[in-house]
Amino acid sequence: MHASTDLRPDLHRLDPFASPDQADPVLRDFLHRASDLLCDWIGTASKGVPLPTVRPQPAVAPTAAGLGMDRLLKDLQLVMEGAYQPSHPGALAHLDPPPLTASIAADLICAGLNNNLLAEELSPGLTDLEQQLCSWFCQRLGLPDQSGGVLASGGTLSNLMGLVVARTHAGVRDGVVLCSRDAHVSLQKAATVMGLPDQALQQLPVDSDGGLDLAALDAALSALRRDGRCCLAVVATAGTTVRGAVDPLDAIARLCRRERVWLHVDAAIGGVFALWEPLAPLMEGLHQADSITLNPQKLLGITKTSSMLLLRDRSKLRDAFSTGLPYMESPCSVDHGGEVGLQGTRPAEVLKLWLGLRQLGIEGIGAVLESALERKAVLKRLLADDRLLVLDGGLHLLALRPRQDDPAGSASWTEQTRQLLMREGFLLSRPSYDGHYWLKVVLGNPHTTSSHLQQLAGLISQQLQLTH
Repeated sequence: MHASTDLRPDLHRLDPFASPDQADPVLRDFLHRASDLLCDWIGTASKGVPLPTVRPQPAVAPTAAGLGMDRLLKDLQLVMEGAYQPSHPGALAHLDPPPLTASIAADLICAGLNNNLLAEELSPGLTDLEQQLCSWFCQRLGLPDQSGGVLASGGTLSNLMGLVVARTHAGVRDGVVLCSRDAHVSLQKAATVMGLPDQALQQLPVDSDGGLDLAALDAALSALRRDGRCCLAVVATAGTTVRGAVDPLDAIARLCRRERVWLHVDAAIGGVFALWEPLAPLMEGLHQADSITLNPQKLLGITKTSSMLLLRDRSKLRDAFSTGLPYMESPCSVDHGGEVGLQGTRPAEVLKLWLGLRQLGIEGIGAVLESALERKAVLKRLLADDRLLVLDGGLHLLALRPRQDDPAGSASWTEQTRQLLMREGFLLSRPSYDGHYWLKVVLGNPHTTSSHLQQLAGLISQQLQLTH
């Protein structure tokens, strides 16, 4: 029997690996159908709820022979039906906005390219793109010419790398890290991973606005100097998790210069405001930092994950993380990606950041930022009530609870109110902060209109009347 010479593609069979010789029509059909599922899911967001109450799950284990296109798409549909829906106008609980359309497309291309930012020869154009884009961010934030950075999988990793660089710069193994009590929990993880002593992370008081108390920082730095102990870094926060407060960056930078201490700024939440000149004063002093964590995923709609660590002196990344890559050719540009961070293998996540920013443009970035602040201002006005305590740190977050100083009452009210709001299509988070439970509203969702905010405020007022 002769082998078949029919080279026509099987339009029903999805090969595990697409042909490198011609465009694969079955892959094209599969991607189109998967995209249709996604577009339908996003396009029907407002008809459902932000957090599904029923979460169907497909079978987990691979079948013996593998699945075809129809079954794979059916399984995908099940997973999507149980997913959190950030495009719902009532999705106001967390720093997870709807995704930019260009960023969605770039994420798909990133997967298809399957390049590896470990080394230049595995991602030649993308390595250069990442370095250039980090340099653009540095320039926009006002860092000097020798600055640069690296992308990372989330702000936790960016903060960890920033502290590792600070310790390498200090030339010691142990030391103290100073931050506010409202600093992100990732700093605790960083101290543990770095093997620092239990008391190495010292969390200082905050002022009435939620920013790091300068007198407490000054006293802590003076005490360390007096005791001959090394301060590895001061970590300032530009956007705390619950109330969105910004530490006094400019004054903190002056103290750090006086003591010759590394200043790392966790600007994962607020740093993007420095990209738009009219709002840059919110981040006054950010340009004086030695290292900065910035997360475009938290407000600009870049698909996850999109975080970066920016350095005042980019060469310090190499000092901290370079081990040599003897199995790779030397890079034509500055560094291999695996030589400037903790991660080795990395996908080309720079694509979704780069294409998303290209889609927005500078004016579009400004519009996203200003509209978020305007929604916050509108809701704050609507919530004006003597019975309600509202915390506003200056960014696009609000935290609220009944004004009564009764932790048990706050816990009960916030739980009941959150459940009511969820039934009405609004998802708020319920953090524990300063001895009380609060409701937190994040106003970064561009689909949330004034009418939504009026409805939300009305429901909160209704609940206050019922219980207070």
